[in-house]
Amino acid sequence: MQKYYTYIIQSVKDESFYIGYSSDLEKRIMIHNSRLSKYTSTKTPWKLVYFEEYVNKSDAIKREKFLKKQRNMMFWISAKYSQKNPK
Repeated sequence: MQKYYTYIIQSVKDESFYIGYSSDLEKRIMIHNSRLSKYTSTKTPWKLVYFEEYVNKSDAIKREKFLKKQRNMMFWISAKYSQKNPK
């Protein structure tokens, strides 16, 4: 049975995160670290910090989108509260 993964990797270079999904997690991490992925090529090396396993591709994609949305939401919330209040 085919398995799918939603994963989070972290750049050792600048500690940024990348969220993705794949049917071959080991190969996908290798691709990120081989600079074959356009978005992550400048921030190598990457380390796997979290993953979830799914039997359905659509579930893995839904989870990836959810995690990305949460990350973006937290960014905007923190940006809003870090600004000085106008007088």
